[in-house]
Amino acid sequence: MLVMESPEVVTTRTRRRVVVDQHELAERIGGRLRTARLAAHLTQAQLAADRYTKAYVSALEKGSAKPSMAALSYFSERLGLAPTHFLDDDEGLWPRLAADLALASFRFDEAIVAYEALLELDPPDRTRGELLCGLAEAYAGVGRGADAISVGADAVRLLDAAGRRSEAAIARYWLAVGHYMCGNTEESGAIERALLEEVRHGLLVEPDFEARILMGLAGTASRQGNWAASLAYLEEVRGVAKTMDARRRGTYLYDLASAYRETGDIEAAVRAGTSSLALFRSSGYEYGIGALENDLALSFLALSNTDRAHDLASSSAGHFERLGDHRWLAHVRETQAQVALAKGELDEAGRFAVDALAEADATGNTKAAVSTLRTQAKIERARIAAAEPDPRARAFGPALALLEEAVDRARASDNPQVIREALTDMGDLLMEDGQPQRGAAAYREALQAAARG
Repeated sequence: MLVMESPEVVTTRTRRRVVVDQHELAERIGGRLRTARLAAHLTQAQLAADRYTKAYVSALEKGSAKPSMAALSYFSERLGLAPTHFLDDDEGLWPRLAADLALASFRFDEAIVAYEALLELDPPDRTRGELLCGLAEAYAGVGRGADAISVGADAVRLLDAAGRRSEAAIARYWLAVGHYMCGNTEESGAIERALLEEVRHGLLVEPDFEARILMGLAGTASRQGNWAASLAYLEEVRGVAKTMDARRRGTYLYDLASAYRETGDIEAAVRAGTSSLALFRSSGYEYGIGALENDLALSFLALSNTDRAHDLASSSAGHFERLGDHRWLAHVRETQAQVALAKGELDEAGRFAVDALAEADATGNTKAAVSTLRTQAKIERARIAAAEPDPRARAFGPALALLEEAVDRARASDNPQVIREALTDMGDLLMEDGQPQRGAAAYREALQAAARG
């Protein structure tokens, strides 16, 4: 799932917040929408096109449905008008509009400031619930999972109390994202499964909400190392993909590519990843482009195409350097280290690994730190092998020290997948070093972590 929460998510779990709540204002916007549609000589079905329905347009025009920023932007573009054309002149609306537009444009830091300022005005509970929901999404967008949990839980409470089930469902979704980001996969999965049950029993939210929940469940399953379940959820998404815009379809294909790569189907991963990259480029989604290029680099590396992997990883690094996203840059630098190692450029690999670990530590990115330490151990093993042709005479002390640190950090993260990978590397090296008992113990703990995940 691609919210730019953290690279293990990529994710974008993003959707626009409801802009208006007041019935009178909704009627005013609906009237303006109808007038603009008739002036453009379009039927309701023609305005809806292939993204919405005639019934939805009719409900908007009557003022009985609340337009989202996504819908308002879509209809405005089809009618050749600015979104502000449909909005009321009430000055009190503009600060809220500015917050929603910042969120819709992925300017999360700006959205956080705007929503926090609006909350300081002590709005009524039903409005407060909406604002907190938007703030939870913005917090998730900048990787602040604990804050997303805190405000998301408040949003759920307020929206439930107001009887606003659809909005409360969106707030629960961002609450699940916060738990996912904090490694609480059991909690995030439980929330998402409950949401899926509600949607399949008739709860109407947003057109692609079911697909987003399924993608969230796929991400949770992959975080737990259950790639078969992850692929199964993603196959379900395929059936409802028509409800998604280009960016969301790109995110779906990104997740599918990652799942294929983890299950060893590298060619399928490349096909899905290439399609995803085209969609991200068409929508100008730089975060998604950078994340996808890094993932494709790893797929081409698995196919031993180091030149293509090098080019993709370098391009990915350029995106995140421009965006100033050092959390993601930690992952990309580690990918570059892996590519340099595969090409036999050990000094270059070492420099990339040092940079990756520094970026990971500076941003608190435990997954990237553990992965980088594992890569550093592989670089060290390659150096040892180059210096000592006789396998029986090799001393793996430095490489073992790096893996011991990786295992310690992985255990502290309480992430089963990260723990399993670090312990498996440790077991492999201990066996090669002639320490079968310690190696077997590492394997057993790795299996226990896999079962727990």
